[in-house]
Amino acid sequence: MRYRANSSPVLTGSLQTVFSLLLILFVLMSVGEPVLAQGARTPQKATLPPNLETTVARVMKTFEVPGLSLAIVKDGRVLLAKGYGVKKLGQPAPVDARTLFGIASNSKVFTAVALGMLVDEGKIRWEAPVIDYLPDFQMYDPVVSREITVRDLLCHRCGLGLGAGDLMLWPASDLNRKEILRRVRYIRPSSSFRTRYAYNNIMFVVAGELLERVSGLRWEDFVREKIQKKVGMEFSNTSCALVDKEENVAWPHVPLEGKVVPVKSLYLTENVNPAGGINSCAEDMAKWMLVLLNNGKLADGSQLVSERVINEITTIATPIPVSKPAPELAPAAMNFNGYGLGLRIRDYRRYKVWTHTGGLEGYVSQVWLMPEIGLGVTVLTNQESTAAFAALTNQIVDYYLKAPEYDWVEAYRKFNERNARRSKEELDKIYASRKKDTRPSLSLEEYAGLYRDAWYGEVEVKLENGQLTMQFKHSPELYGRLEHWHYDTFVARWFDRELRADAFVTFILDHEGIISEVKMLPFSSDVDFSYDYQDLLLKPVADKGR
Repeated sequence: MRYRANSSPVLTGSLQTVFSLLLILFVLMSVGEPVLAQGARTPQKATLPPNLETTVARVMKTFEVPGLSLAIVKDGRVLLAKGYGVKKLGQPAPVDARTLFGIASNSKVFTAVALGMLVDEGKIRWEAPVIDYLPDFQMYDPVVSREITVRDLLCHRCGLGLGAGDLMLWPASDLNRKEILRRVRYIRPSSSFRTRYAYNNIMFVVAGELLERVSGLRWEDFVREKIQKKVGMEFSNTSCALVDKEENVAWPHVPLEGKVVPVKSLYLTENVNPAGGINSCAEDMAKWMLVLLNNGKLADGSQLVSERVINEITTIATPIPVSKPAPELAPAAMNFNGYGLGLRIRDYRRYKVWTHTGGLEGYVSQVWLMPEIGLGVTVLTNQESTAAFAALTNQIVDYYLKAPEYDWVEAYRKFNERNARRSKEELDKIYASRKKDTRPSLSLEEYAGLYRDAWYGEVEVKLENGQLTMQFKHSPELYGRLEHWHYDTFVARWFDRELRADAFVTFILDHEGIISEVKMLPFSSDVDFSYDYQDLLLKPVADKGR
């Protein structure tokens, strides 16, 4: 706060001093409150935005969200921890403040904090090579294997492409974390080491293994015992495999053929946990946000993790290019953007934000922290609408910033409509590009066989009842029919339509007309990036008829 220059006549000597003292005494006696600088206000306790309940209801209706959990903290206090809607469509059980949702990648900052605790204890260093703690760890490039540090595991700059290796995690696979760690060495990089940002989950799996190797505790036990329990996160757990074993849990939903429906099952495995395995609720996430906003300090005044570590976590390690937002979202334009350690660092209306989103099948969420104004907002949902959490968060944040009024719900509705049109236009172009009246080069039975990718493993193509099928050996859900598209390209239509992850499958023949390799691509840009088919290079395992 700046004070205006005093414009009164100048007084001299003791007379000025006496006059000043009398004036101060008069003001104090007459007002009965401390004197405030011009323009300052007596501090007031924060309140919730007016019409918040109406806004939440509108968000849920507009974006077809069955259940939502909301936490708001401000200036060290929990203002709200509340559930809305139902746990599962068709059933009356309501969401409450303790209903668990999969928070997915919002788990990543827990992994960063866990490693930060080991840094505080002097057991690891951020800049130490990973091989100091995991001697058997290798990347594709031997130079990167030597140089990659603990910090590099947590900030998406290792050189792998977007979502590279995620097929070992999603859909649920039978590969455990130690086996995934061994297979990382076969994933080819898409860029030079530390030259660009590319979101990645596999390195957080590696970080979980490093945590176990150094601490002697599994990631799940370390985070539960040394973080969640100390924070007071009484109802949360540390494994997505536990979600269907909880009584008070929100069932995930997906949009399928124009309608939001509950997923059939919650079949997930523990291999993903360090990257996205935590289940939590509004009540617990409120406590977690308070610890982060208070620089790692717990409610009892002790430090969960040092302020120095929190500073490391919330400092940009990997810059992310700033792009112009869609016209509807113009007020959210950024001036800077980057990734720290398990958190994204950006600005909103010129205020710094620590944030992350999370997405698993049927769950999406967002944590939004604004340290300069002591504000934290968490939105957990059981439907895959990122527009819902974004619109609600922005509407809430604008209230505390006293920002110009803006209808974020309507903005995101229009944004979604435009994206839907784009998706339709893209699909129209894909189908228009199909070369009709073409035939495969080989008989169907000649395509059948076992194929292997260096990092994923085996994929089998079979001829079943006159129809080709494809089965990913480590991923039970990736099983479907191969429909001929054109020439030697087929489309994998997975029997589980909830996956929404069809893929082009192209068989490449050598000069003798024998299959030499198989490449895959997502069918459209709407396929989630974790289906990294493009990173596979499948080779025939056996002699194909030579």
